[in-house]
Amino acid sequence: MQKYASPAITRTSALHRLGLATKGFGAISLVAAMLLTAAPVAAQETLRVPYFSDIGSFDPDNAFEVGALSAINNVYEGLVEYAPGTTKVVGLLAKSWEVSPDGLTYTFHLVTGATFHDGTAFNADAVINSFKRRRDNDLILSYFLANVTDMQAPDEATLVLTMGHPQPSFLDALSSPWGPKVISPAALAEHAGDDVGKTWLNEHAVGTGPFKLAEFKRGEEYTLERNDAYWGEKPFFSEIQIPVIPDVGQQILQLQANEIDAVPNNYPWAQLTSLPAGVKATAIPSMALVEAFVKPGSPLDNPEIREAVLTAINPALWVKDAFGDYATPAKSLYQVTMLDPKTPVVFPTDMDAAKAAITAAGPVKLVLGYATEETTNVGRAVDLMVAQLAQIGVDATVNVLPQGGAYAVKGDPAAPDLLISRSSPDAAHPENQATVFYTKGAPINFFGVELPEADAIVAEAGLLTDIEKRNALYEKAGQMYFDAGLFIPLVDVQDVVVAADGLVDLGLRPVFPPGNIDFATVHWAK
Repeated sequence: MQKYASPAITRTSALHRLGLATKGFGAISLVAAMLLTAAPVAAQETLRVPYFSDIGSFDPDNAFEVGALSAINNVYEGLVEYAPGTTKVVGLLAKSWEVSPDGLTYTFHLVTGATFHDGTAFNADAVINSFKRRRDNDLILSYFLANVTDMQAPDEATLVLTMGHPQPSFLDALSSPWGPKVISPAALAEHAGDDVGKTWLNEHAVGTGPFKLAEFKRGEEYTLERNDAYWGEKPFFSEIQIPVIPDVGQQILQLQANEIDAVPNNYPWAQLTSLPAGVKATAIPSMALVEAFVKPGSPLDNPEIREAVLTAINPALWVKDAFGDYATPAKSLYQVTMLDPKTPVVFPTDMDAAKAAITAAGPVKLVLGYATEETTNVGRAVDLMVAQLAQIGVDATVNVLPQGGAYAVKGDPAAPDLLISRSSPDAAHPENQATVFYTKGAPINFFGVELPEADAIVAEAGLLTDIEKRNALYEKAGQMYFDAGLFIPLVDVQDVVVAADGLVDLGLRPVFPPGNIDFATVHWAK
């Protein structure tokens, strides 16, 4: 029996130390600059962090929220989580756990004394109640618990989960920002309605977390208030104000005017090197991998043309122009934070040979595309790749797809030859990258391509608990997908938050989408 004792039972124990170019965006106005003030004093107990868009739903089981995870994961908690800045699994509502030798039984030992925001006691039965709601009701995130066949509570502080088959990625699934959370059983019973509480939970919440949802004003602002009965270490801030500010330019102006405390993401890359006084950038490695999905039947089916194109779009030629110091050329089809390969992919470098290959092939036209919502993530990179392709004689153009258009390219003859996207898995295990983006039937394998021999290696790797052997197989499969011309890794991009100087311990985590500050760990430096 493998035993695990969490090195960090509370989410703040490692961090909470109270004693201690976007096109067309012009320069910050002189008026805003004049309004710039010194960083707020430590006495300020309200943190103001904007979101770019509305929260679609606060239901932790039935929404694939991205920007709002910072709020949801501070109101609700799961059994385990990733420690800030890492992909290490640590305890949250579970203080320790054991996994049986056959990998089929997980026994969790839960914290005691915790309560939900409505005063209901937290215990193993509450976990089972929430987990069954997620698993059994065809909710958006039900798949996280699809392999759990049985749940038992031998006592109030012990939970036993039985799996249908070994799943070494299960603890990563539980640690995911979208992983299973625990909802007050009393609230679920009172507000179940005829849809297991989905309607009510869209705009209401009752968790165990360090913050409560105090106000939900769709289209305007959301407010969290500190849970003074929290079972763990208390957050520094008593209130979190989350205004909806869709335009990054407006966010920057308000940060300059000290009307908000951070621009959590989408700060123009070109401006990160010349930030004004009073603000600073915090960056960590992330799970954001910019990559190209290759359309079947494109000119890249020709190995000579593919070699020439890879030479021209070699990310080493343009990564700094696109992202400054906040990205590096990708090493494989897996984010380097997830898997640092022993043998990175290699892009050819002979531009003269590339020009000759294109000349020999005759006129070569390529369309590079991306969805409009990806403009900030990849737009500049695509423009630079088009310029590089022109240098070898390729007639390359750009097609900006409508919102969500990337999900409609499969089978469309008018689809781009190369679809550029920023890929982010829902957990840190390589299985979560491979089976979401690359294998047959993967939900975000945009063109529906397949390579059965590589898929078989991914399946084999998914059963291994030996990390070195597991990673070697995932790396092998990734190289096979690349060599077959199905997917092209480009760059690993960091998570960058620009905030008022003095705001520290942001609690950023690589698996979270960029900009999700942990409201429980962040505080003003003294």
